[in-house]
Amino acid sequence: IAHIDHGKSTLADRLMERSGALEHGLASVSRPQFLDKLQVERDRGITVKAQTVSLVHRHEGQDYLINLVDTPGHVDFSYEVSRSLAACQGALLLVDAGQGVQAQTVANWRMAIEQGLVVVPALNKIDLPQADIPGVTAELEAACDVDP
Repeated sequence: IAHIDHGKSTLADRLMERSGALEHGLASVSRPQFLDKLQVERDRGITVKAQTVSLVHRHEGQDYLINLVDTPGHVDFSYEVSRSLAACQGALLLVDAGQGVQAQTVANWRMAIEQGLVVVPALNKIDLPQADIPGVTAELEAACDVDP
């Protein structure tokens, strides 16, 4: 869950590659935002409809089933996010390290907390020149009561 354009769909692509569900580099080269199926999503580069994928991740010899839901970030699609969160046990809260905590960051965090989910905050886009990791970490701590 995250504000619009904080990297949810790109992270979903990378997780699918790491788990072996997609060939490495396939999503980024031939079809970025692999789970975005609607033409409007492809044309505008935004997620409109939540999409799911089941991934098997092997860690230290143990297989883990991860049911991933790629959710929209725009406030107009918050109903999609709420429906997705109702089916989850936890959520990754992505925050763009260059843009910082945004309105939908806080709204999505509150929605997840109210549903009793485990929320794992993560800074994304930390490799960009405008990334302000200490500043955005402090924003996240203040806005979402997160202990970094």
